[in-house]
Amino acid sequence: MKNTKEVWVFIEQEEGLIHDVSFELLGKARELAHELDVNVGAFILGQSVKHLSQRAAYYGANSVYLVDDSALANYRTLPYSKAACHLIKKYAPQIVLFGATAIGRDLAPRVASALKTGLTADCTDLQIGDYTYQKIMFEKILYQIRPAFGGNIIATIVSPECTPQMASVREGVMKKPEPSETNEAQIHIETVTFQPEDLDVEILERKIERKRINLKGANIIVSGGYGVGSKENFDLVRKLADVLGGEVGASRAAVDAGFIEKAHQVGQTGTTVRPKLYIAAGISGAVQHTAGMNESSKIIAINKDPNAPIFKLAHYGIVGDLNDVIPKLIEEYRSKD
Repeated sequence: MKNTKEVWVFIEQEEGLIHDVSFELLGKARELAHELDVNVGAFILGQSVKHLSQRAAYYGANSVYLVDDSALANYRTLPYSKAACHLIKKYAPQIVLFGATAIGRDLAPRVASALKTGLTADCTDLQIGDYTYQKIMFEKILYQIRPAFGGNIIATIVSPECTPQMASVREGVMKKPEPSETNEAQIHIETVTFQPEDLDVEILERKIERKRINLKGANIIVSGGYGVGSKENFDLVRKLADVLGGEVGASRAAVDAGFIEKAHQVGQTGTTVRPKLYIAAGISGAVQHTAGMNESSKIIAINKDPNAPIFKLAHYGIVGDLNDVIPKLIEEYRSKD
């Protein structure tokens, strides 16, 4: 019989639509739960969201914990954190995971503070392992792994004496599992009584601006690095992406140099992507960048330096000046139309 100390995932939803990062975390939660010999739990907060329980089950949840209340119709920190704390205190999961989204980054630290437990933000990996501190062995605890010092090192953080162990995880770093419509979950419906002070913040109007850049969902990405040389020169990268029907990406060095906005950044401190085709132009191939795109189906690298590390990862490499190579690629592609 499995241990009842489950691995939980916060199912983030807006207007009845579940955020992709929640499905990604359910996939990772299944791996962690398997190592711990426990079940996977999902908790959903909102109004008229009971139908989402089945979606969570399809992606691996064994149990779903639900608070359905008009006070939770739209995200507000106080009522959401109160409902989350109520569930966690009652059912005592050993691990709780949040997506490192705008909502997750607001909710997770509030919950951790209320529960007096630790929280590692913006993790890029999670593992189970043992840890010894002052001759005390802590078995099968959560390794919370994330970039630190500006992405120059990878830190492994543990909180062995605090429960639950909590982490928020960046979008896209965990692979979204395939759903199974045969999976079923036990649903626990809970009621939380909200006090007037929990509802001090009132939403008068909501304005939602959809993302203009969708790196995660792109099948083709053309990324430029510091080797592009200038903000003006980045137009070459944009033109190739336009011709191919892809999105424009960038390395951190290009973003830091002011060549392009941070929303385009791919890598450990940016977005993790898995497109069918990834073209890296003027990107040397530092591990901070390649960790965010090394699962691309096909990688083409363009670089003047034949010894650039990116060529070790690329399926196809072009040694040359991108100012010469990219216009020729565009011309060749257009000639096939």
